[in-house]
Amino acid sequence: MRRRRLRQIFVLGLALSLLGIGVPAWSEDDPRSCNDLMSGDTPAYVVCRWMATPDEALDIARWWLANDGERLESAGPVDGIGVNCKDPGNVCPPLENDGVGDGEAHDGGDPDVEGAEDGGTPECKAGEECFVSPEGLSAEQISTAMESTTGQAVKTAVAAGLRVWVDAELADDWKAGKLDEAAQRVAALAAQPGVVGIRFTRQLGTGQTFQSADEMDTFVTEATARLRKLAPGRKLAARTAVPLFGCGADDACKTAMTQKYPLLDPERIGAWLAKGRIDQLALDGAHLGSEYATWKIDAATAQRNQWVQVRARAWDAYAQIASEDTTLTTVGAPQLTGEQVTKAVTEHVASPIQDDAAETVTLPSRSENEQGQVTRLYGEKWAANATWDQLKKLAEVRPRLATLYDAAKPEVDAATDLKALAEVFGQVYVQGD
Repeated sequence: MRRRRLRQIFVLGLALSLLGIGVPAWSEDDPRSCNDLMSGDTPAYVVCRWMATPDEALDIARWWLANDGERLESAGPVDGIGVNCKDPGNVCPPLENDGVGDGEAHDGGDPDVEGAEDGGTPECKAGEECFVSPEGLSAEQISTAMESTTGQAVKTAVAAGLRVWVDAELADDWKAGKLDEAAQRVAALAAQPGVVGIRFTRQLGTGQTFQSADEMDTFVTEATARLRKLAPGRKLAARTAVPLFGCGADDACKTAMTQKYPLLDPERIGAWLAKGRIDQLALDGAHLGSEYATWKIDAATAQRNQWVQVRARAWDAYAQIASEDTTLTTVGAPQLTGEQVTKAVTEHVASPIQDDAAETVTLPSRSENEQGQVTRLYGEKWAANATWDQLKKLAEVRPRLATLYDAAKPEVDAATDLKALAEVFGQVYVQGD
């Protein structure tokens, strides 16, 4: 029981010690101000303030958990206000069909139309069989997609209990004038039951596809507009990087990063979120360990700077923010000791979540280059590995952990691989075809 209480204190204290954006610090001497992490040209409306120090958070947690958690267990929502329609003087409107639905009660998750389970073919009013599909997709396209290698991997991932995204790169197709064809192919894969959404680009502004920021804006606008129609109800995600954020308040660093990465303007990226173009934005952290050595900014500081900037702009008010990190993967298989793994997991998995900036952390688990060189997060053919064993212990944050899976290049086979991945991750981005 004592261990359980200590863990509750840790979790509650962690939640209450996060860096929050709140009332502006009116004085430079305010002990709760973290404006020193912001640059001098930061707009006045962007402020940074500690909501609770770790010591304060621990005191709060102890108060709630005192007397074996008596206060925590007794706390609860206020009873709702109800009206008894049978009491004298109370008048309740009759529950009528009013032409909506079939007038019958259904359980949550039941199909709207009988026979429509799993994308089936419900019977039309006239008695014939019909198919109701997203705008611009045919039943044949969806069926073909489901039978493809990627489609089967998607189905297997859903069965393994994973939250599934279809992962694609539409930037090159857009550049080649083939956006519609590529978007239909991806949307057909995403039409399967259990698919959460589509990540439509992995190199937004970081590759060689776009020559200008306006060109990149056009791609985001056109790609998301087309996918909204082809895949209604599915979330749209993108992966990019904002090297400027790692600089913190170092103006020389900021100038250099702006010149080196002119397309990765945080104001432009923030506008995509504010306009509802993107539902999830993943920030790649590959550059955080080496990009800032000139200004003596180490990896931990660069990462802290990045998440402070994300929080200050309240990006999470518009979309889900994710962190993507390849630090733990190694050519062949990781050879870290238990102590090294613990340190790496703390820095690259726990910190982004603890900093209340990233809702999820994506750890690519396997990749293969054109020369056939394989980089893994686990042992070859799922052999025992200290890194993987340590990750399996993170059960409490499993829903927040995501990975990538290339259906065309399995470690063993889709069933074996996805079952193993589900032991660590709650979400997967399925690539392939």
